[in-house]
Amino acid sequence: MDSLEKQLICPICLETFTKPVVILPCQHNLCRKCANDIFQSSNPYLPTRGGTAASGGRFRCPSCRHEVVLDRHGVYGLQRNLLVENIIDMYKQEYISSRPSPEQKVDQPICEVHEDEKINIYCVTCSVPTCSMCKVFGAHKDCEVAPLNSIYQTQKTELSDRIAMMVGNNDRIQGIISQLEETCRSIEENGRRQKSKVCEKFDHLYAILEDRKREMNVKVNAEQEEKLNYIRRLTRKYGDHLESMTKIMETGIQTLEEPEMAVFLQNTKPLLQKIAEASNTSHLERVERGYENMDHYSVSFKREDRALRNIDFAREDDEEEEDEDEVAVDADGRAWQTASGEVDSLNEALPPLLPPQPLSTRRPTTSS
Repeated sequence: MDSLEKQLICPICLETFTKPVVILPCQHNLCRKCANDIFQSSNPYLPTRGGTAASGGRFRCPSCRHEVVLDRHGVYGLQRNLLVENIIDMYKQEYISSRPSPEQKVDQPICEVHEDEKINIYCVTCSVPTCSMCKVFGAHKDCEVAPLNSIYQTQKTELSDRIAMMVGNNDRIQGIISQLEETCRSIEENGRRQKSKVCEKFDHLYAILEDRKREMNVKVNAEQEEKLNYIRRLTRKYGDHLESMTKIMETGIQTLEEPEMAVFLQNTKPLLQKIAEASNTSHLERVERGYENMDHYSVSFKREDRALRNIDFAREDDEEEEDEDEVAVDADGRAWQTASGEVDSLNEALPPLLPPQPLSTRRPTTSS
């Protein structure tokens, strides 16, 4: 079917022959209109009548370049090929009529060079659509041409394939965009989770510091209460001694007012003995100089301050070395365990925060 259709294509307009079909002396066929167009282009100075050749002339066959000589009747003197016309009629009746009715054709564009010539062929060499006259006598006479419908189908198929490829690319890009959006959501979620972990670590560190502060204050308070209780007891002793001496002194003053010498002498000896005993304060303890001082509980956080300022996120090599939880020991020898991944520099820099010495048990020295 396709081979028959190719045999019924005019070499000028590249469409099915249009009646009447003329046969040239070289036995090639042309549409009469196409033959007339070639004749007029080859003989531009011959007079015409009604737009058709009316006198003799010559032109070359577009298929074999054989020179065709016309008589005074011009193109109308060429013999019609009734066989080809009948074959075309049969072809249209049997095959074209059986095909689905094509959509209404859009008016073909007109060639810019040759007026009244529709663009009906495609120049393969220049990759542009053109008209038959441009192929025969114009800028595309040495170019390779093809029917519009074949190039149309080819390029339509190519365009469809390219569009399908672009659709596939668009789907792939949309998939990448979806992945990127999912990555953004993952980054946000991971960021929130890691910030929560950081806050938990710092809260744990705050809790450790609060515990240590409480323990240290307990020790300071314990010694403070011990010293205060001792000083209060000593104060009560001195107060009792002072009260006793005051009573003896009052008794001595009353004795001095005794007018009777015998009575005075009887009371003086035991009174003097009591005064001598009361004046002896060797049994009373005395507080050491600096007993009230508690500077031994001073704290320096220089190393810890440097360690805290160096707190940073763990590196990969740190994580490989620190697979297990670290255990730090405080000043009393009690162990507390920190979560894996705590700041190594802080753990290393945490010395005993309290002096190793026990609570002071110093007592006032007795005066001689």
